Amino acid sequence: MSHALILLAHGSRDPRWKAPFESLADTLKDRRSTPLRMAYMELCEPSLEATVQELSESGITRADILPLFFAAGRHLREDVPGQITALGEAHPDIELTLLPPVGQHPAFVDALAGIIDERAGD
Repeated sequence: MSHALILLAHGSRDPRWKAPFESLADTLKDRRSTPLRMAYMELCEPSLEATVQELSESGITRADILPLFFAAGRHLREDVPGQITALGEAHPDIELTLLPPVGQHPAFVDALAGIIDERAGD
């Protein structure tokens, strides 16, 4: 089974907003042996739909979707699962799994605490 990871961010009309996400994805790609893609829920390209289509056409059969959100609000409880359901129907050859948002992972909390300590001088 061929596996990929999709990093999912919200999106913005401001094209400069994407730069940190693209930089993060580029850095993480070098650390992974499996494909990693950046996608956006709305307002930016590549969309989640375009990314899933590209992965499906390249032979990927499983993709985990990691939301780069602090918490699961309406978008992650309703909008994104709806997108994933529609994408699963459009691309039955690829299994899509929505992971919990990155902000809920204990390692994220530890990393954020380290940044705060560094910036605050504690």
